[in-house]
Amino acid sequence: VFAQAYPDKPVRVIVGFAPGGPTDVIARIVADKLSANLGKQFYVVNQPGAGSNTATGMVATSPADGYTLLVVSTGFVVNPSLFAKVPYDPVKDFAPITIVAVSPNVVTVHPSVPAKSMKELIEVIKANPGKYSFAAPGVGSTPHLSGEIFRLAFGLDLPTVQFTGAGPAIQSTLGGHTPVAFSALPPAAPQIKEGKLRALAVTAEKRSSALPDVPTMAEA
Repeated sequence: VFAQAYPDKPVRVIVGFAPGGPTDVIARIVADKLSANLGKQFYVVNQPGAGSNTATGMVATSPADGYTLLVVSTGFVVNPSLFAKVPYDPVKDFAPITIVAVSPNVVTVHPSVPAKSMKELIEVIKANPGKYSFAAPGVGSTPHLSGEIFRLAFGLDLPTVQFTGAGPAIQSTLGGHTPVAFSALPPAAPQIKEGKLRALAVTAEKRSSALPDVPTMAEA
């Protein structure tokens, strides 16, 4: 048995969010490369729920044989301090493999929102209390926390609408249902470049090379 090469059967790659978000997209890119390089199928399974806690708890109790991998976002380390109880220990239950990618968050609005900057967005929201809401990809995600910090810092009446991932959150903003979105950059970038969403700021120290004309939050 010790002579067997890894992997000798398909490998599950678990993502705790709905399809279309940054964690899902990155997982699929990595899974395709692993399949090509190692000769066995690495396939992505989406298990959204409870801010990714559902998937993480499931993987924590899976056999520790290397045939169930978990792709996580920052919620993996945020959730234990956010929820009264989580079904995993981020240190004891997992062995980290690698950091695959780093992405800033971006603030976008539906084109119908009459704001071309963060300052104008604040003014619009203050002039219309309760009219606007922002989409977030899950409780405790960094986009969610960014939106809450923004709301609290300026005393805004800006309800939060939670989704099971960035894909559904962006789709809601594209449809105008949640006119403002805080999300990671990858799922929003194509919509921004096509003019379907208007980007107001990125939450990073420097501007993103993907959207060089969009200011940082500090600049905005």
